Amino acid sequence: MHFKHPELLYFLFLLIVPILVHLFQLRRFKKEYFTNVRFLKALTIQTRKSSKLKKWLLLSCRLLLFTFLILAFSQPFFEAKDSKNSSNALYIILDNSLSMQAKGQKGELLKRAVQDLLEQLPEATTFSLLTNSETYWNTTKKEIQSDLQNIRYSGVPFQIEALLSQVQSHNPPFQKDLVVITDAVGLQKKQLQSIATKDNTYFVIPKAEQKNNIAVDSVYIQETLENFYEINVAVSSEGDDNQSSSIAIYNDAKLIAKTVVQLDKHHKIIPFTIPKQAFHGKVSVEDNGLAFDNDYYFSILKPKKLRVISIGTPEKSQFLSRIYTQEEFDYYNFSLTALNYNTLEQQDAIVLNELETIPTALQTTLKSFVGKGGNLIIIPSQTASFPQLNDFLRTLGKIQLESIENAEKQITKINFSHPIFSVVFENQVTNFQFPRTKSNFTIQDNHSVALYYSDGSSFLTSIDNPTGSISFFAAALNTTNTNFQQSPLIVPVFYKMATWHKNNGIHARIIGDNEPYPIATTLSKDAVLKVKNKDEEFIPVQQAQNNNVLLFFNDYPEKAGNFEINNKSIAVENISFNYDRTESKNSQPNKNLLTEYQTIESVSALINQLQTDRSDNQIWKWFVIFALLFLLAEMAIIRFLK
Repeated sequence: MHFKHPELLYFLFLLIVPILVHLFQLRRFKKEYFTNVRFLKALTIQTRKSSKLKKWLLLSCRLLLFTFLILAFSQPFFEAKDSKNSSNALYIILDNSLSMQAKGQKGELLKRAVQDLLEQLPEATTFSLLTNSETYWNTTKKEIQSDLQNIRYSGVPFQIEALLSQVQSHNPPFQKDLVVITDAVGLQKKQLQSIATKDNTYFVIPKAEQKNNIAVDSVYIQETLENFYEINVAVSSEGDDNQSSSIAIYNDAKLIAKTVVQLDKHHKIIPFTIPKQAFHGKVSVEDNGLAFDNDYYFSILKPKKLRVISIGTPEKSQFLSRIYTQEEFDYYNFSLTALNYNTLEQQDAIVLNELETIPTALQTTLKSFVGKGGNLIIIPSQTASFPQLNDFLRTLGKIQLESIENAEKQITKINFSHPIFSVVFENQVTNFQFPRTKSNFTIQDNHSVALYYSDGSSFLTSIDNPTGSISFFAAALNTTNTNFQQSPLIVPVFYKMATWHKNNGIHARIIGDNEPYPIATTLSKDAVLKVKNKDEEFIPVQQAQNNNVLLFFNDYPEKAGNFEINNKSIAVENISFNYDRTESKNSQPNKNLLTEYQTIESVSALINQLQTDRSDNQIWKWFVIFALLFLLAEMAIIRFLK
């Protein structure tokens, strides 16, 4: 037992006063004269024994009365069993990502979680609330009730480590109670590593009852015809097999195509043919699962020619003119002596085709060209200066050559996840005709490889910058050294290397993607580009580069949709934004990762338990009650005991 005011216990020494009063009380006897002894008969004779008993009972009651009063004022208590955490601050992390749209027994998971907080949190409890999009520090339920009721879904997937870092930076020296309310969809083990071991962490996992869900994952152009685009729509399904759904394609509000598909697999590609024109489109599916992934927005811009030049002898560059056709490219070939350096930075792609030497001035210009968003393709010469070539490559991105091999080797492996082949193959192909080379450079493998030799060494490697790229072949591509020009790979490889990061094809960005987006436009002084549609408008971070402007969208826009990029109220380009589809996997919550943490049913149960465990058991009231009982006992003794 502990005392809040132990100094008051010194008053217990004063208990000696009633003892002295009772034991040594002195009375002076007063003489009383009587005229007749007959008056003595009216007196009640009291024995000496009963008088002593009454005296000791009164003494005991008064001692106990004062003892319990003194103890009551010193406020005795029993210490709480979890007293060391009694000063912990409460932090609630609420997942408001799109997967919380899933429906549980009592409605959507997010809305149910918010309602539980409003109903269960005590009015006087101070806490901090963090969501994907909002933060409320040291608040109460009453202060943020309106904000909680109007909370919106965030297009950014739930990233618990980012929210935990905010919590740890807020009053870092103090221990914390963390309550994480999430459906655990997309949760990864590495994200939980940022949870401080000194903090008490609890998880509330609302359960979704509806597991079936159909999502539109992506849209891409399969083939470009004279008057049409053949596009593929990638659809995935979660839950039951053999789900069916209608899929429609719109250009703005106009219906272009519609069909009903049977999803006999969890991933399916549905082909469509649409007019070859500027397209501000949307693909829609119908299902009873999550709503956010039922629409996929995409834009196809009016095709514009890309500017490509090759530097090398005309004889070795003829195959490039068959790839970079006049319908899609402004392609020209120049010999090194006829090259105009002033036109290089105006190009979209430059091919260095088997140059014996690369002049210093050209190296400097090419480095600037790549830094400003250009695509550089390097085909080395078999007789090139080895040290000079390494010095040049080092300035571009640390590609380094080790040696020259004069042995025939086959190109046998395609890196299908490489950006060059991202939409080239519908399935992974293994039975294509293997091209070969007679001699090649050995490249250090510390970069992204698109094509491999049979021994695992690199044939085509690349460095992908935010707005440009560098592609390097390990061998010369002339017909004497290789048959790669006859390979079916040559067209998609060179086509994609030239169009990398260029705004041709389908434009469909993911909200939260921080990669820069180049726009071919110029800005006047103090002018900015705005992105808007009928529901939303924002100004992205932007950086001017020659005839381009780089846009950085960060976490904007808030809602998926089709947008226009405007320069002084003039539409420059269309662009589309979609929600991240990782939230669509609502049937795969990673609850098994939380076995090392405490899971609770509700926040109110946790708070009640914490208050019980961390509150001292005050017992001073019992001492007051006992003091009153002994006061009543004293009064009863005085009145009834004769």
